[in-house]
Amino acid sequence: MTFTQDFVKGKSYHAWLPYKKMTDGTISQAFHLENSQGMESLILQTARQELTQGIQTLLGKVQDTTISIPLILGTISDAKLIKGQLDEGELLQALQKDGYLIQSVGNGEEKKIYLIGNSEKGTLYATFHFLRLLQTGENLENIKIVENPRNEIRMINQWDNMDGSIERGYSGDSIFYENNKFTKNLDRVRDYARLLASVGINSISINNVNVFEVETKLITSEFLPGVAKVADIFRLYGITTFLSINYASPIEIGGLETADPLDEEVKHWWNEKVEEIYQYIPDFGGFVVKADSEHRPGPFTYGRNHVDGANVLAEALQPYGGLVMWRCFVYNCLQDWRDRSTDRARAAYDHFIEHDGKFLPNVILQVKNGPMDFQVREPISPLFGAMEQTNQVLEVQIAQEYTGQQIDLCYLIPQWKEVLDFDTYAKGKGSEVKKIVDGSLFQNKHSGIVAVSNIGNDNNWTGHNLAQANLYGFGRLIWNPELSSEEITKEWVQLTFGHDSQVVDTVMEMLLSSWRIYENYTSPLGIGWMINPNHHYGPNVDGYEYSVWGTYHFADRDGIGVDRTVKSGTGYAGQYFSPNSDMYESLETCPDELLLFFHHVPYTHKLKSGETVIQHIYNTHFEGYDQAVGLKEKWSTLKGKVDSEVFNNVQLRLDRQIANAREWKDQVNTYFFRKSGIPDELGRKIY
Repeated sequence: MTFTQDFVKGKSYHAWLPYKKMTDGTISQAFHLENSQGMESLILQTARQELTQGIQTLLGKVQDTTISIPLILGTISDAKLIKGQLDEGELLQALQKDGYLIQSVGNGEEKKIYLIGNSEKGTLYATFHFLRLLQTGENLENIKIVENPRNEIRMINQWDNMDGSIERGYSGDSIFYENNKFTKNLDRVRDYARLLASVGINSISINNVNVFEVETKLITSEFLPGVAKVADIFRLYGITTFLSINYASPIEIGGLETADPLDEEVKHWWNEKVEEIYQYIPDFGGFVVKADSEHRPGPFTYGRNHVDGANVLAEALQPYGGLVMWRCFVYNCLQDWRDRSTDRARAAYDHFIEHDGKFLPNVILQVKNGPMDFQVREPISPLFGAMEQTNQVLEVQIAQEYTGQQIDLCYLIPQWKEVLDFDTYAKGKGSEVKKIVDGSLFQNKHSGIVAVSNIGNDNNWTGHNLAQANLYGFGRLIWNPELSSEEITKEWVQLTFGHDSQVVDTVMEMLLSSWRIYENYTSPLGIGWMINPNHHYGPNVDGYEYSVWGTYHFADRDGIGVDRTVKSGTGYAGQYFSPNSDMYESLETCPDELLLFFHHVPYTHKLKSGETVIQHIYNTHFEGYDQAVGLKEKWSTLKGKVDSEVFNNVQLRLDRQIANAREWKDQVNTYFFRKSGIPDELGRKIY
């Protein structure tokens, strides 16, 4: 099953699944899929088609079954396939939900390779893993690989609107909708499903969390047939479909006078609505809910709380196994900038901490990685670990809203690694975020990681060709958070570009350095939000400084930063477990990269590096600009070594990044020079 030809306009469309013929000797052995009659399930049929097509394409022809190694594809319930060859008891012990085994058995002419899943989804993931091994040239002699996903929920949130636009979309329009209807040709949705399944994504919500008038009707008979068609496509690839809902739906489409979650008519309405949805989509995943946040309706309107709001939906979904993904991005977005005691960073913790243990078992709190909003640098949300009796998932943003909008190169896997590896000390040392969101620390019923998608209908999916690495890397990292950034990066580069050592080394170096480069020329020492309001691209140091959104830096002639200490500030630092709370509270122990997030300090305050704050700002912004220029210089060395379409796409984006980095450098340095009156020690040009 190859990518649909209607959309094949260039090599970049295939992303990391090009399956081009391997002519460099990487594959020295031939393979064929042994007859698998009786495989009736749609997912297993998908796996068989993917494996057959992948092998034929990679090897350039249909292989002679008399000289090629048989591949045995199935699940552990296929006793006939594995009897006498694999230990079924061992498999049952080793393989968890969605897990799989890839194992060679026998030698010479008797050799076979088994691709066995604990479930049909596991078999599909084994298929993509095996094809990845072929593409990356791994040795398949005496192979035995056991893989189990660390996270139960591995989810993508689309922020697509039915008019075809995408909120915070930087790569064209929606592949799902146009003109307030489902797009007529859903072939590209299937191609997207392939990409997601190939890295183990198993869930997707297909509309924006900000649910407006037309999108509210997605749960009505007018649009549910369209939702069902999309769900049918994703089901082929083991992906469960969710919808974002409008909390005011009982009023807006139900004809009720209230959406009060404790009103009996409202409860009855949701019960009937959920029953209707499951008639169209029997394996419907559930609802994603943004309520009482940024002017979206919710239970607060009726004097109710988040527990009331989430549980009425959970009760309706519970008989069908459905889930409520209740977003914790809740804060007062009408703050008074004059009021130093109000702190947006505190909001999520303050709103939710009192409700631990009160949510129904099928409610999952969806928590952003930081307390603010996907900034290039901010601390980990203190909600992680603080709600021991409540299901939690981590939410990150693949779409680069605040990190360059897929114009600037900013590879986010190293950032997400830091998030997952952060020790919360919730149960003492060793209480990392990754153990909270995978459910192991508190033995939660549901767990996982969610991300805001970065794809659109641009031919290369992500606008910037190298931004495909963020989507690929997200899937691989949440499958196994122990993978290193380097391992994930090398995989993506080899799958996408092949095995030329110069290309692999250069692209890896560009990707792995790009997050810190972006941080260098944009936000110093944990101060974010110095960007243009609304569209969020490019510098505007005071863009939000006097706004109602609560995103301030408080720079004056003497210093900069937000005092979030317990002793003299907003008290945010006290939301963490010790020793993190003590570390952030103290000027002496607070990490430099977050200093201005937690403290207001003079420009002359010396960092642990020995630099003053003001000199650090100057140095990093000059360095970041030079590094952005260096990215283009590195990429230029690959001309003729990568596809010309891809080369030109990246080259143009790097040109735009250099221009952006220059504006950041000059505007930020000039702003703080004029504020502080302190010159650059190195005498460089500041305006």
